[in-house]
Amino acid sequence: MSVFALFQNRSFAGLLLANTIFGMAFPVQLILGGLAGLMLAPDPALATLPSSIQTLAGMVAAAPLSLLMGRFGRRVGFAVGGLLTFVGAVGAVLALSSQNFALLCAAHFLMGAGWAAFQFFRFAAGEAVAEPWRPVAISLMLSALLVAALVGPEVFIRAKDALAPLPFAGAYGATGVIALLGLLPLLAVRLPRPPRRSASAPTSAPTGRFAALAALRRPAVRNAVGIAAISQGVMVFLMIPTPIAMVGCGFAAETASDVVRWHIVAMFAPSFVTGFLIKRFGAHTIAVTGLIIILGAALGATLGLSAMHFYGALIALGLGWNFGFIGATTLLDAALSEEEKAAVQGANDTIIALVSTLCAFASGLVVSQLGWAVLALISAGLVALALVYFLAARGRAADMPM
Repeated sequence: MSVFALFQNRSFAGLLLANTIFGMAFPVQLILGGLAGLMLAPDPALATLPSSIQTLAGMVAAAPLSLLMGRFGRRVGFAVGGLLTFVGAVGAVLALSSQNFALLCAAHFLMGAGWAAFQFFRFAAGEAVAEPWRPVAISLMLSALLVAALVGPEVFIRAKDALAPLPFAGAYGATGVIALLGLLPLLAVRLPRPPRRSASAPTSAPTGRFAALAALRRPAVRNAVGIAAISQGVMVFLMIPTPIAMVGCGFAAETASDVVRWHIVAMFAPSFVTGFLIKRFGAHTIAVTGLIIILGAALGATLGLSAMHFYGALIALGLGWNFGFIGATTLLDAALSEEEKAAVQGANDTIIALVSTLCAFASGLVVSQLGWAVLALISAGLVALALVYFLAARGRAADMPM
């Protein structure tokens, strides 16, 4: 199979197009969560609460959505995610029209649940192709979000005043339209139904949450989940308060939007080559390299508050996330059997969302009380500790007798 043959695969192409369209909502939601929250929140310290609740929704919804896909297939799960996003976007418009902060938080919860469904596109990509090409398929699936990085902020800029005099309502409306359009390419997706446990299967075999717990005891699975969680968590910790920190430093909302745009470009543009790097150097090497780059980004963020400092730190943060997250996803895919995937992938994304939720809630408090530089130093410390642990775990595994 060649790279071109991947795009001739009808199911892979449908997944790729659907992920590209749904992904356009991501940067719009990211920008809106902080700015709309700042406009409606009763206290500035609560400005990141809608974004934090959106991340919380990912933790709550990941496992149920994974099990839903395990029972009814990926296409049904992605369609549910699109509908949740649409309803959330409509709710956000109503929240702005009624100046209702609680409703805005509820709307972001629904959009966060929808985004949790879209996280499984990376796993579906691996299921649509032959095993040797899974790292490339996973990487290319995430590269689709490069379009989101380029188009999403532009959607925000052009649509934010479309429902004037309500500020930002037009951008939420555009998010709802994106969610409906993303449903169309799913009609082309035909993936095999997940394997069902036969009646003759041993009843002692673990199922559901017990299968996930059993798998997490394996070092290969545990380390893959851990690298993905720290990559995502620290990225969220630094990314969510960036627009608020920049506006606080006197930058315009458009400049903050552009920084977010290039951060997301750096998150997904490397995906065109990350899969090939994994095939050449191994998933663990690329994942650890990602953590090292994130550490450098966090340290760089402490050096100043100019536009170039924000651009540089957020671009490096995106690149590090790409290597860490894709490397960890590939490690997890290789460590699981087909029967384990529905339960363990759901547990994986629940753990990632839990870490991200804690980081999202903490980020608003830290940046409002202690400042951007302290936020960046905490990020650097977390990644440094994680690197020490994962490198030590790798060393212990290498020393074990075969």
